[in-house]
Amino acid sequence: MTKRLITQLSAHLAAAAVALALVPASAMASSAEGLQPAQINIGDTASLQRGAALFVNYCSGCHSLEYQRYARLAADLELTEEQVTQNLIFTGAKFGEEMKVAMDPADGEAWFGKAPPDLSLVARVRGADWIFSYLKGFYIDESRPVGWNNTVFPEVSMPHTLWELHGIQRPVYAESHDGGPRHIERLEMVQEGALTPGEYDRVARDITNFLQYVGEPAALQREAYGLWVILFLAALTFLTWLLKKEYWKDVH
Repeated sequence: MTKRLITQLSAHLAAAAVALALVPASAMASSAEGLQPAQINIGDTASLQRGAALFVNYCSGCHSLEYQRYARLAADLELTEEQVTQNLIFTGAKFGEEMKVAMDPADGEAWFGKAPPDLSLVARVRGADWIFSYLKGFYIDESRPVGWNNTVFPEVSMPHTLWELHGIQRPVYAESHDGGPRHIERLEMVQEGALTPGEYDRVARDITNFLQYVGEPAALQREAYGLWVILFLAALTFLTWLLKKEYWKDVH
């Protein structure tokens, strides 16, 4: 009886492993209510290249990527050392060094009330949908010291560095019939940016895609091996089933 249970359990585990491998990582990640789907693809090298350029131009003045090296980025994103040096390194760092920020943390704390955090693992902590929605959720708020607020991260100390591309939004509040606090129903564009909504969505998606890659650079290789792993698990399941039949062919 024990041998039979072990054999059946092995078959079920192998089948479950195959099913789990077929589930996309994005589907496994929980998404908070109200977040917009990022719909990114870290296999899109062009998107990662654009995201890297956008990050260093609009984000790296305050935020570092201390677990990412320029050399690794070049290899994964199919860039040459010259391309990275000329277009992505603005801090005087060397090609083999980490993507650190030039700003002194003390200055960041004085200017924003808190030193801007490193974003190496933000995608793993928050998720891609959160980042995408955050980049689209800024609205003007004159009551805030930085002049901006965010629907995804209320009272955030970060200004909207992409506002010239995105435009300026203001909140439209839902009516409160019970006298409770108002909540934002939607955001309304009051000043158009340099990009159309669709073009800005691509900007937000490219930055999100790049940060998703930075959170786990090995995912590019891991996903490339995924098909072979699935085939191996399928073969293992078949062999386990044959083994079960061989063990129990004389039992019935």
